[in-house]
Amino acid sequence: MRIGIVILPDQRWSVARHRWQQVDEWGFDHAWTYDHLGWRDLVDGPWFDSMATLTAAATVTSRIRLGTLVASPNFRHPAAFARQVTALDDVSDGRVLLGLGAGGIGFDSAVLGGETLPPRQRVDRFAEFTELLDAILREDGTTWRGDWFAAVDARNNPGCVQQPRVPFVVAANGPRSMRLAARYGQGWVTIGTGGDDLDAWWAGVAETVARFDSVLAAQGRDPDALDRYLSLDAAPVFSLSSAQFFADQVGRAAELGFTDVITHWPRESSWYAGDEAILADVATRLLPQLRG
Repeated sequence: MRIGIVILPDQRWSVARHRWQQVDEWGFDHAWTYDHLGWRDLVDGPWFDSMATLTAAATVTSRIRLGTLVASPNFRHPAAFARQVTALDDVSDGRVLLGLGAGGIGFDSAVLGGETLPPRQRVDRFAEFTELLDAILREDGTTWRGDWFAAVDARNNPGCVQQPRVPFVVAANGPRSMRLAARYGQGWVTIGTGGDDLDAWWAGVAETVARFDSVLAAQGRDPDALDRYLSLDAAPVFSLSSAQFFADQVGRAAELGFTDVITHWPRESSWYAGDEAILADVATRLLPQLRG
């Protein structure tokens, strides 16, 4: 089991720098940040760009993998985003994990003045986004015209450090996005399908795993070829409520075949409110056992 953590981009670098360095020193396997222009009710507070944050994090860490959780076509174009991804992969010396998703409704989908798309169209757009981004990162000089995006001789020189491109970790709960994960992903990430209580949420996660296994079989993809990531804090109870609770949640994820789990750096209030002392206890006392 590999264990990762999200550090929200809601703190100035003078504070955030320590957090990225700390998770690297503690031995977490991967660290992520949200790729939004603003997120839920935190839109009224401080918020910083994900790619600039990850680039800065790459310069103060040495081993931990770094990723977006998740980038979407809500405000990104594959040609421009490919340049940013290539630069980040270079600065980090090949430590990028690129989380990708369809994008939801809310601030990101409204701030640029566009219409709010229904789910089917968001997945249509995501399919084009993923296919075009894959092509640009793999090949130099991509020309493309689709329903949502166009590119003319889009360049990728010098290409990614990781070849043939950075790994895609595709967020997918529905059948169409799962097919995209099966086709393009080196990893799959899920938040489950909701649930009013913890057991109901875990039941939904198990059902999601079963659906994804069926999609992989239909696509002829080896189920062991993709890493499987679970965002533990989509559950109705924060995973770092206590050290023992976190260990129990990791164990349940392992039983369902997940290779990776992701928690969040505790915040003082609101989303992911918790105690940093519990994070430190998990990191220093339990992390070696849980990863072993």
